[in-house]
Amino acid sequence: MAKTAKSKAEKLFAASEANADKALKRKEKARRESAEKVSKLRALRLAKEAEDKQAAAAVEAEKAAAKTAKTKK
Repeated sequence: MAKTAKSKAEKLFAASEANADKALKRKEKARRESAEKVSKLRALRLAKEAEDKQAAAAVEAEKAAAKTAKTKK
């Protein structure tokens, strides 16, 4: 009788461990996906900021060129 209770407990423990492993894998997958999403968004933001900086520099250069052209006349 004690063997039966022990084997049931071992089966329950093994099932519990399996569920814990599955839960840990789900959490790790969610964390990885979140990190990938953040990385992608960061890359997009940095690219946009670089593009905006270049556009602002072009506008400033155009203004400076226009100002120089006016002073030469």
